[in-house]
Amino acid sequence: MRDQENSLSRSARIHRKPPNPTTAEQQERFIHLVRLGWDLRTLGVRTSLVLPVTGQPILEIHSTAGTLARITVIRRYCGWVFTWRPWWARLWRRGEWVLAEADNAADIVMAEVTA
Repeated sequence: MRDQENSLSRSARIHRKPPNPTTAEQQERFIHLVRLGWDLRTLGVRTSLVLPVTGQPILEIHSTAGTLARITVIRRYCGWVFTWRPWWARLWRRGEWVLAEADNAADIVMAEVTA
């Protein structure tokens, strides 16, 4: 399985499962989503934090018009980002994500989700 250079062979890389997020990463996701939920609450938006038994936590945004948006937070090269698009549509184009550390993240999320 390992070649002479002590690195994983191609067949081992293909069958390798992605690493499970650490407890610290899970807690950091939770903290970012709680902070966003609180900021959205100050804007008069109803939110719900969903903590599934398996999978990542999700922040659901309920608008007065009945719109439901699901916000996730993921780690990227630039840091933690909020995204509100489905996993298959997470192309890194403007309007599909915002840095979690941005001071105006709640305003940006609301503008994009309700548009």
